[in-house]
Amino acid sequence: MEPRSYTQFSADLHQRVASHRIPMSATIEVTRRCPMKCVHCYNDLPMDDGETRQRELSYEEHCRILDQITDAGCLWLLYTGGEILARTDFLDIYRYAKRKGLLITLFTNGTLITPQIAGHLAQWPPFSIEITIYGRTAQTHDQITRVPGSFDRCMQAVRLLMERHLPLTLKTIAITVNKHELWEMKHFVENDLGLTFRFDAMINCRIDCSKAPLAVRLSPQEVVELDLLDSRRLAEWKRFSGQFTGPVHPPGKSDEMFHCGGGVHSFAIDPYGQMSLCGFSQTDTYNLRTGTFAEGWTGSVARVRAKKATRQTKCVTCEIKATCGMCPVMAELENGDAETPVDFLCQVAHLRAYAFGLDIPPHGECEYCKQGAGYEDLVRNLAVPICA
Repeated sequence: MEPRSYTQFSADLHQRVASHRIPMSATIEVTRRCPMKCVHCYNDLPMDDGETRQRELSYEEHCRILDQITDAGCLWLLYTGGEILARTDFLDIYRYAKRKGLLITLFTNGTLITPQIAGHLAQWPPFSIEITIYGRTAQTHDQITRVPGSFDRCMQAVRLLMERHLPLTLKTIAITVNKHELWEMKHFVENDLGLTFRFDAMINCRIDCSKAPLAVRLSPQEVVELDLLDSRRLAEWKRFSGQFTGPVHPPGKSDEMFHCGGGVHSFAIDPYGQMSLCGFSQTDTYNLRTGTFAEGWTGSVARVRAKKATRQTKCVTCEIKATCGMCPVMAELENGDAETPVDFLCQVAHLRAYAFGLDIPPHGECEYCKQGAGYEDLVRNLAVPICA
């Protein structure tokens, strides 16, 4: 690896700052293979899927991509899967990324972490490690993963990493199967283990657009009730939504389809070398096996990011998108169309706005605004009082 001079790096960085598009944050999905079969997962493939393994980027291809993204100014890197350790050469890839100076976060289910792997990570510590737990009990956890013994292996990994003082966060996805153990998980992680814990309840379709994961998704009312029952979470949501409520685009850009950081300061690469705005996006990708990162970032990704809305929907002028999560990629996964509003997300956003006491400016025909046909049904079954 031939290092760039500081002067060259600084000049490159300032040039990109001037253009307001700097690829500072990457998500690299190293594999979609996983030893677990979680009921809600959007991209799990069998561990022994030989055809998939053959299609995955090689170690040498990963190194070449890492060279290119760091040359472009990338600082932050998330490695995710599938299960990252399903690749037997993952630690080699990871070590190369560390040598490039990247600040690396690892997403893992922990079940493949051994004392040897934990020791290696202690020698080459990441910025952060995040392990997902699915229940406070083995019964609930293993019911979700559909792999007996996965809870015990996950807990063993937590102990191995904690013993080596690695930066560890535990998290969960709140679904119908584990909702009853959510607060027990939180107490266990924060009080017994002394670690940071967080949860999310926003389940989406599989990346092949299968709606199977939605069978365990909580209702919009249940999602918002969880927000309201955790005082710290509620305070954070109020702060966040209060800060970001309003038009998502500055004047002159209100017709742009995307409003996230994808293609502006972040990007994603799938296990087969396809680059896109984010890890959920399966269309408009750029093949890094046949082209360079710089070509993809300034060409294909830039064109996707600049896409314009083709029709007026209630989402275009909605000012509570900060409480929603609606984006063209989510719409494409759930509706097969990037501009059709996702009804579930719309319900959650409006319930949060009512619960947090936020104003909802008119944004077209919306059934969940106070004069809309769906308002009464939306708020009727919310168990926790709202600021109506």
